[in-house]
Amino acid sequence: MKKINLKSKFKKFSDQWSPKVVEEMNDYQFKLVKIENDFTWHKHEDTDETFLVIEGKMGIEFEDEIVELNEGEMIVVPKGKKHKPYADKEAKIMLIEPKGVSNTGDITNDLTAKNDQWI
Repeated sequence: MKKINLKSKFKKFSDQWSPKVVEEMNDYQFKLVKIENDFTWHKHEDTDETFLVIEGKMGIEFEDEIVELNEGEMIVVPKGKKHKPYADKEAKIMLIEPKGVSNTGDITNDLTAKNDQWI
């Protein structure tokens, strides 16, 4: 068991849209990511995905609605639901998802990050 300070972990990287693992629980990983501007439309066929806003605010565009999240708010995106995260200004987010999940889900492009990067 170890205590993890999220603020100090966020100081260890500056790249955006590239999730960094800070801990694991069973088969799930807790990942920190800095985001700004638009991501890519994608979906995760086999798993839900949790977004928790640590600092700033973000939105997630779905095919039929847009959900805005403020600091301290979270949402679980159901598996198979196409979505596109975005942030007008840099936001600091925690993702909670099973180990091995690609940040771009069902597609591969220039925003696909290397998986399982620990900080």
